[in-house]
Amino acid sequence: MKGNGTMKMILVAYNQALDDEVMAALEECCLENYTKWTGVLGKGSASGPHLATHVWPKANNVLAVAADDSSVELVLEKIRKLRAQLGPEGVKAFVLPIEDVTE
Repeated sequence: MKGNGTMKMILVAYNQALDDEVMAALEECCLENYTKWTGVLGKGSASGPHLATHVWPKANNVLAVAADDSSVELVLEKIRKLRAQLGPEGVKAFVLPIEDVTE
């Protein structure tokens, strides 16, 4: 990552049912490297509880993607479009600074 300019970490939390759509958006942004957590539990203000129980059967996935500033904007644009299309199903992106990385 050194010499590539400013890098950010994009965390995308989303309903597991939207995995194909979110992974397609990532691919459209030409980002191939990521870490994915599946079966993640949580509760969103719009999407409600995703607790993998009989009462709340849904669960989430979370992606962590390191990207440069221009790629961050592309991903955020794609996620905003998904949110507009899918509404309360639940997909949200968070951007964090990367201060250092092991090489």
